[in-house]
Amino acid sequence: MNTSALIRPAWTPATIALMVIGFMVFWPLGFAMLAYIIWGDRLEGFKRDVNRATDGIFAGCRRGSDKAARWGNGSARTGNVAFDDWREKELERLDEERRKLDEMLTQFDEYARELRRAKDQDEFDRFMANRNKSTAPAKTDPSTKTDPSTEATPTKRGKGSNLLDD
Repeated sequence: MNTSALIRPAWTPATIALMVIGFMVFWPLGFAMLAYIIWGDRLEGFKRDVNRATDGIFAGCRRGSDKAARWGNGSARTGNVAFDDWREKELERLDEERRKLDEMLTQFDEYARELRRAKDQDEFDRFMANRNKSTAPAKTDPSTKTDPSTEATPTKRGKGSNLLDD
């Protein structure tokens, strides 16, 4: 690594000044500069490792796409007819199992959704019953008749009947 560079992963006046300015401008920039100062010397090895891993992944994808293009489908034949036939049957069996599992998952999701709906409906009905009990006016029994002359007549409130209106 070139140690004569002005900005390098070390505690130099330039990197400290950039870190302070980064914190003043936008705090993530200050943290990024701090991380570069502390771990920047490992950056070359990290980049090399990432590049190797990425190259390996894409090389594998390239090989797979080459085989698929060569054979016309995603599963290349091995040359052993008995093995290829067995593999085809196993793949078909696994596809059937996957389809069954997906169907069972769909059925369970519908069942769970119905249970949640029934529970929600029950809670809602209970809420409405409680609400109706507390807000329902007291009903009088029609068999017991009261004398209309003894009933209190409501007083009409006009302007000035409230103490705060004065």
